[in-house]
Amino acid sequence: MPRKAQYNVDSILSQAIDVFLEHGYHGAIMDEIIARTDFNRRGFYIEFGSKQTFLYIVLKHYQTTQLNKLMKHLESNHGLDSISAFFSDYVEHIKGKGCLLINCITELGFDDLKVQEIGRHYLDRLQIDFIGCLEKAQGLGQVHTHINIESTALQLTSYVQGFAVNAILAGDTDELQLATQALLGPLAIKQ
Repeated sequence: MPRKAQYNVDSILSQAIDVFLEHGYHGAIMDEIIARTDFNRRGFYIEFGSKQTFLYIVLKHYQTTQLNKLMKHLESNHGLDSISAFFSDYVEHIKGKGCLLINCITELGFDDLKVQEIGRHYLDRLQIDFIGCLEKAQGLGQVHTHINIESTALQLTSYVQGFAVNAILAGDTDELQLATQALLGPLAIKQ
């Protein structure tokens, strides 16, 4: 009869997010991953197979437990209010550490097809959600009718990526909040 696992996979994956955020994929050594997750080396390889497979599972967990919560703002589709709420919470989420997914795309995206696929799917989803919110905002009279919705959504998606990288350097400053205001301000119709 197989023995029941003595560990909580979700807890291990959540702890691993911090390790990868602090060190990146290449800088996160197995000894630290094992030590910080309270996992044993043999059990790790039985459960996950390799560090690379583990990263993919951690990225999926990160999207499910953290990024999807932020995306709910956009998916509620309340126009410009949804976009503002998304950026406000996203800036808080990435402050001082960046975004694990964007960090992995930056570090591994040229060579790792799976990271490319995960990243492309996330960025496409972001852009589609921005398009929906901008269309709603135009319908509500919140944004100017002359803006090109698709290119504006692409610009917002690009800012998400840039914010994630800049958050590492900006630390706890208000730079990203100011940048969000500068980004969204010209879109809005003054009332």
